[in-house]
Amino acid sequence: MRANTYAIPIRTTMLGLLGVALIALGGMGAGAILERDPLLAQVGLSWLRYGHGRDLASMVLYLGLGLVIWAWVRLGRLVRWGEIGDFAVLVAVTVWTLPLLFAPPLFSKDIYSYLAQGQLALSGYDPYEVGPAVLQSTLSENVSWVWQHTPAPYGPLFILIAKAIVWATDASVILGVVAMRFSLAGGLVLLCWALPGLSRHLGGKSAVALWLVAANPLLLIHLVGGAHNDLLMIGMMAAGVLLVLDRRHVLGFVLLGLAFSVKATAVVIVPFLVWIWAARLEGDKRARFRRALLPGLAAFLGAFLACTLVAGVSLGWIPALRSSSMIINWLSLPSAVGDFARMVVNWFVYVDGGIFIAVARGIGSVVLIWIAYTQWWAARDGEVRDNVRRGALTMLAVALLSPATLPWYFSWPLALAAGFAWGTGALVTVSLASVFLLLVTFPNGDTALYSWGYLFFALVVSALAARSLVKPDPFGLSTRYE
Repeated sequence: MRANTYAIPIRTTMLGLLGVALIALGGMGAGAILERDPLLAQVGLSWLRYGHGRDLASMVLYLGLGLVIWAWVRLGRLVRWGEIGDFAVLVAVTVWTLPLLFAPPLFSKDIYSYLAQGQLALSGYDPYEVGPAVLQSTLSENVSWVWQHTPAPYGPLFILIAKAIVWATDASVILGVVAMRFSLAGGLVLLCWALPGLSRHLGGKSAVALWLVAANPLLLIHLVGGAHNDLLMIGMMAAGVLLVLDRRHVLGFVLLGLAFSVKATAVVIVPFLVWIWAARLEGDKRARFRRALLPGLAAFLGAFLACTLVAGVSLGWIPALRSSSMIINWLSLPSAVGDFARMVVNWFVYVDGGIFIAVARGIGSVVLIWIAYTQWWAARDGEVRDNVRRGALTMLAVALLSPATLPWYFSWPLALAAGFAWGTGALVTVSLASVFLLLVTFPNGDTALYSWGYLFFALVVSALAARSLVKPDPFGLSTRYE
């Protein structure tokens, strides 16, 4: 069926809008709220932060989550049936994003760390040497205790953005949150621009790609609502990959250098793109590789060094990447294996659990390096689809085998792979995983990964959502689906 180019599913779009509005409303009491919220106090709503008020806010927020998931699945069915195209998905993404730009931080307190790191740089401190605790400011008091003494693990471009926002908002927490969200939303714009082009090169449908990534509640709620800089990184990364595939190689590598200057993960795809560029040149394989590698590195490193010089910072953020190892959860396969081994051994004899985690993570790092190398070497013929596919698989391996993994990390490989042709089974699997990963964090930012009863409920909801993608009325209760 040919999609009506400008058809918009009004009810589905409005259903999602109602959902995000309820999430934003419930987030006032149940989200990652401020230690002291002058705005709520001024309007007499401080009661939402405590006791029954917080319970009510949580109910409203979770009702909104359910509506957003429902709307996303409905939108996905329409995309799969060919009844709507890119325009309808982009309208839905826009409408569903707007309320989240002004919502309290949701499912994470990381945005407070971002702002505090910007204030560190603005105050003359090196954010790669000291943590937010040295500030003793309104911004730093809202940073999670885990990161109070941790240097920033983010690149110079992001520190520069955070510094500018703190300066422009005069270190206001509320204005800073909104300004940071608008800055990061630039990544969503780049992503929406890049996905149709990537689909053109990779053989998929652009509307499916946009639905699978840009409209995905995992991305909207966690990366927009939670305001993670991963959004800016994956937007720049996707746009950089598209530019390389469109033979605008130098500009593509410059943009990838900027993405790396936000978050280091963007570097993973770069070696695969060098092979693509090399395959388009004349001469023997080694000569072509050198002729692609040298200008590619110059463009990539040039952009990164320019950001470093303008930001006036050192390379201290690279060793600071180790700080994420403080996070231990079972989404990281090495951490899960190490923690399980610790539990089993401690049934019989007590042994410090750190040993098991360290060994498992060490093995995981070796396996990750092996996967990355073998995938890169297998991509040396430079065939576009094969190289991007292998790059996405390597990015998935990075998310799974890193010492620490958080739910939104899986948006990295999804942004690269969305442009491929997806079968029904694969779409159902990704839908299930997306909804489950969305739900495994509590709205205040605490992990739900060890609340087993809650996780069972989350899995049931995820399975129902995935089933509904291919069977509009999974319980057989109605003959009307949309």
